[in-house]
Amino acid sequence: MTDDQVGVITLNRPDARNALTWGMYAALEQAVRNAPALGVRCLVITGADPAFCSGDDVRQVMGAGQAGKAPVSATAREPRLTPAADALLHTDVPVIAAVNGAAVGWGMELALMADIRVASERAKFGELFVLRGLVSDVAGLGRLAQLIGREKAAELLFTGDVIDANEALRIGLVSRVVAHDELVGTAMQLATKIAANPPLAVQRLKAG
Repeated sequence: MTDDQVGVITLNRPDARNALTWGMYAALEQAVRNAPALGVRCLVITGADPAFCSGDDVRQVMGAGQAGKAPVSATAREPRLTPAADALLHTDVPVIAAVNGAAVGWGMELALMADIRVASERAKFGELFVLRGLVSDVAGLGRLAQLIGREKAAELLFTGDVIDANEALRIGLVSRVVAHDELVGTAMQLATKIAANPPLAVQRLKAG
C-alpha cells in the first residue's frame, strides 16, 4: 500500500502473459478481501508487461486433458473462480483496472469487475469463451451489457471478437486511453484522488 492509501495488485507471470493459476486466483481473492482491513481506500489492478491477463492457465484450471477442446463444461471451473469474483464484485473498495495489454477471457472478466478501466494504447479486449465452447462468467453476462449496451455486448460475446483500446473507448468499455508509459501513473493519480475523499461517501456511491 502507498502512503496515499492506494493498494496495487500486479499479476506477475509475464512469461505466460499473466494467465491465471489456482494459486493466483486464491492470492487475488485474499488481497481484495484484506484491503479494507489494511486501510486501502482504492485498489489498482494491472499486469506485468506485455499483457494484462490472458485468462485462465487452461492446462491447470481446465485440466490438461481438456485443454483446447470444445465444447467444455464450465462447471469444474466455477467453484474455484467464484471466491475471487465474489471478492471483486462485493468489496467496498473502489477498483481501477490499469489495462496494459491483452485482457482476454477471464482477463476481460477481471477488467469488467473493476469500477473504472484505464487502458494503455496497447490494450486489447476479448471475451473469447464462445470460441472454446464456454459461457462467459458473471461479469461478461451482466456488467458488459451495462457498460456498452445489450446489442454490442451480444456481438462481442457471440463472436469472440477482440477489440483494440480505441474501439473500447468509443463504445464506453474504458474511461480513457493513455500512452503505454503513462498508464500506471495515470491510474495511480486517479486512485490517489479517489482515496483522498471521505470513505463512507465513496462506499455509498460504489454501492449505488
